[in-house]
Amino acid sequence: MQKIAKFHKVSEKQFIADWRSVTRCSEEDAKRVYQNVRLPRRATVGSAGYDFFAPESFSLIPHETILIPTGIRAEIADGWVLQLFPRSGLGFKYCLQMDNTVGIIDSDYCQAENEGHIFVKMTNWNRQGHNLTVGVGDAFVQGIFLPFGITEDDDADGQRTGGLGSTSK
Repeated sequence: MQKIAKFHKVSEKQFIADWRSVTRCSEEDAKRVYQNVRLPRRATVGSAGYDFFAPESFSLIPHETILIPTGIRAEIADGWVLQLFPRSGLGFKYCLQMDNTVGIIDSDYCQAENEGHIFVKMTNWNRQGHNLTVGVGDAFVQGIFLPFGITEDDDADGQRTGGLGSTSK
């Protein structure tokens, strides 16, 4: 296997700012949650996906959406992308879906102003009325690294500064 990436925690300062902007909790609570951030990892040698773990427990009733700052950033080699998907079991049992269908983490996102902090936004689309509960430390998203190509006449020369939507401005 080719090793093309490395996961890191974002700084405590960045996490606290991002967590508080989403949850409106105290700085002390955000610091406590930061201690729960675990780096993604594969469960088995045959696993393609790296499990991302919930830094705090959460529940979603059907049709409810949540935005989760993961506390994770990924240093990715050029020519590779990290794609994020709900864990298969959660998608199958609860119809849990990413709000952008597939999260795309570009190799230059790590240098963004927010330290490349990966956020996950997902919705419980369950039609049978089942509530979804994920405990602190439970795997809820999986990330898969894939190579990508570019066209022969590609002339991209922009530099990333921000995160979501920044490259289309």
